[in-house]
Amino acid sequence: MAARIVQSLTSDNLLSGALNLRNFVRHGHRLRGKAPGIARTLEQRLAEERSVDPELTSRVNIGFPHLKPARSAQLKERLTHLKAQRAYLELEKMSRAQTLTVDPELVRVEWLKTRGPLHIKRVAEHYGILEHLFGAAYFVPRVEMEITFNNGDSDSRVYYGNVLKPSEATKEPSVKFDSAFDYRGTGSAGEKENSWWTLVLTNPDGHLAENDKEYCHWFIANIPDGEIAKGDRIIPYMQPIPPKGTGYHRHIFVLYRQDKKLDLSEYKISGKETNLEERTFKTLDFYRKYQDDITPAGLAFFQSDWDKSLIDYYHDVLKMKHPSFEYDFPAPYIRDQEWFPLRKAFNLYMDKYRDPKEINKEYLARKLAKTHPFDGPEPPLRYPNAHPVRDVPSWLRTEIKRERLGCGRINDI
Repeated sequence: MAARIVQSLTSDNLLSGALNLRNFVRHGHRLRGKAPGIARTLEQRLAEERSVDPELTSRVNIGFPHLKPARSAQLKERLTHLKAQRAYLELEKMSRAQTLTVDPELVRVEWLKTRGPLHIKRVAEHYGILEHLFGAAYFVPRVEMEITFNNGDSDSRVYYGNVLKPSEATKEPSVKFDSAFDYRGTGSAGEKENSWWTLVLTNPDGHLAENDKEYCHWFIANIPDGEIAKGDRIIPYMQPIPPKGTGYHRHIFVLYRQDKKLDLSEYKISGKETNLEERTFKTLDFYRKYQDDITPAGLAFFQSDWDKSLIDYYHDVLKMKHPSFEYDFPAPYIRDQEWFPLRKAFNLYMDKYRDPKEINKEYLARKLAKTHPFDGPEPPLRYPNAHPVRDVPSWLRTEIKRERLGCGRINDI
């Protein structure tokens, strides 16, 4: 009866549904939720859940196209490779003797030539990078960037989502890439002469005033032939500054290929290099303004979260108070006390209605009472469960066993 009543009512069965509802209420039942005809049906809910944003279905590729070689050329190359491997008789001997080694650098180069760029795009979509930077547009990274932070004793490489602490990225990184990118799809390397590039490092997660804006940590324009040192430094490098309590921040390197030399002095910082207001940036607005002259070609990013080195950086360099964010958790719901709580540990039940500070103080005093000032705490029992506990209530027996094993809330406190 109830299943028949809550179904969608059309103009034809509206009267019969109303009669069924009246009979349903007459028998002493009450219908929860909205009335039939007003509440959405299961089909309507599923259609709403499965609806697709039209912007996502009409996404635009703003990068260089993926030009695949001819099928005949691929087959010819594979057959040539197979013939060469079969003629190499020592290859099978090394494989059987488990002495055959594979150079990972050759594997990486082959991966970048085939499915690598598409995998990088998939990773970027997983982290929401393309959506948050370019909206409904996307691009496939065709140019690999080798980005390394020199930390003195060790170097930190930037890949596609690895974690680097702010203390590991304090200095300007070294960036290398192949400027002879075959963007025309002619099958040969492009000309190195008269190739201009722009490199931008942006953080879409860290703006302290506007949620839809970014902080630009590095901006170099008009890079000739891939030589970073000869480019125009529009915005000098600034290390990651994720505030405490905000989790991981994405720091994204985007490499653009320019069709010609551009005047991007409007983004140049005029005041102090540490002025966060002048570093306010939005990748989508920048691309829309110069989309006729630039094309995104390379992508790399790392994640960074707060560490203690940022306290001094905020105070000494940025000249501002160190921001710290905390989440206020709502107080847990505790039902009213019962006269005779059944199947509940007595001490755990009573501790629900006590002040947590008082409980922590009690456990700390109990722990310090068993700790010698010079010898430290008592050594744990070698076989905790081998020692019987007699003449105590069941709840206390369980508490003593947990204390011996060092588990439960005693260990947490």
